[in-house]
Amino acid sequence: MALNETHDPGLQSWVESANVAGTDFTLQNLPLGVFRRADSSEPFRGGVAIGEQILDLAAAMESGALRVPAAAAAAAAQPQLNEFMAAGPATWWALRLALSRALRAGSPQRAALAPHLVAQAEAQYTLPARIGDYTDFYTSIYHATAVGRLFRPDNPLLANYKWLPVGYHGRCSSIAISGQQFPRPYGQILAAGSGAGAGGAPQLAPSQRLDYELELGVFIGAGNALGSPIAIDAAESNVFGLCLLNDWSARDLQAWEYQPLGPFLGKNFATTLSPWVVMLEALEPFRVAWTRPQEDPQPLPYLDSAALRARGAIDLTLEVWLETQAMRAAGQRPWRLSRSNFRHAYWNIAQMLAHHSVNGCNLRPGDLLGTGTQSGPAPAEAGSLLELSAGGQRPLVLPDGETRCFLEDGDAVIMRGWCERAGAARVGFGDLVGRVLSARALTCA
Repeated sequence: MALNETHDPGLQSWVESANVAGTDFTLQNLPLGVFRRADSSEPFRGGVAIGEQILDLAAAMESGALRVPAAAAAAAAQPQLNEFMAAGPATWWALRLALSRALRAGSPQRAALAPHLVAQAEAQYTLPARIGDYTDFYTSIYHATAVGRLFRPDNPLLANYKWLPVGYHGRCSSIAISGQQFPRPYGQILAAGSGAGAGGAPQLAPSQRLDYELELGVFIGAGNALGSPIAIDAAESNVFGLCLLNDWSARDLQAWEYQPLGPFLGKNFATTLSPWVVMLEALEPFRVAWTRPQEDPQPLPYLDSAALRARGAIDLTLEVWLETQAMRAAGQRPWRLSRSNFRHAYWNIAQMLAHHSVNGCNLRPGDLLGTGTQSGPAPAEAGSLLELSAGGQRPLVLPDGETRCFLEDGDAVIMRGWCERAGAARVGFGDLVGRVLSARALTCA
């Protein structure tokens, strides 16, 4: 990838809300999602976010108002974007360039396209793709070390962490779009201070240590054939784009069940994605060098390259906000819990793909990868309550006097992410929102 006319920070749109300072959806962004008008029975279809509006790609294509390659427009207008993701970078870039030119100030296509704008506030969203497989990684060494100290005080960072991108296969059926609400999950919980070896027995109960994890989601594009690994320098050509991801986690379930095979019920009850997928091309102005401390093991050759070291990281700010039920009732604004940056990741996106496929595993269009919790080096950059509260030992005090070690019923978690620097237009992801409901009455035979 390289900078091109779509990245020009001087470009303005005839959609005025795309030119407002601080907007996520500038003309230089143009993320894709799948939507329909709220409270309607019309079919979902592809759209592109521009300012506070959505350009309805299906309607624009059917009317002939959008002048783009027919194959690209048809694939992007469908109720799932898998076909468009499978088409590959040349098709993605062609659509993005055509949209940039069509939505620029002074475009002759304005009159024809304006009737096909839908306000984002009037839209309902669904997952942008049919997700066939979901793999969650563990790419922040700061998060891995902090959590390791809580679960394994004598051995916080296992020996393999600095040699390979650790990951596990997650559950697709419980992935949902922003706005997801879910009941507090049940599972086996071992009482504090007891242990199976000491005769302690777990109980089946709702989780009392419910948490969020601040992550990015990575949507796979064309992918690879079974048995054909993806080379490190070809990896990003197989990435369609990024979104925000909240990997909800029940820490008390997780602590009891994770050995010896890893996450299970503590993770699979809910995962929430933001509605808009920011194409990797839009993030090109925010590339930075990827580095590895000299004293650490350097990556094996299949996970390393000069190009990766020169531009393999992304300067992407990430935030978590909390809105409690009491704050909502009092009309108070959400409170920011933390701010981090994806540039701190120990392993990057290309390395995730190269390692995932090195054994011949085939990645398919629409598959989803999670980056793992994105925590930074400072305590205020932690991407989970587990870290912020030191495992529940140091409660957070909110502005209204409430305290939190873990999430309570009615709590809403809001995640935000954006790229911004001098000489480039802001590119953002919009809000990701999810809310915890009370546990349901359990009726098991």
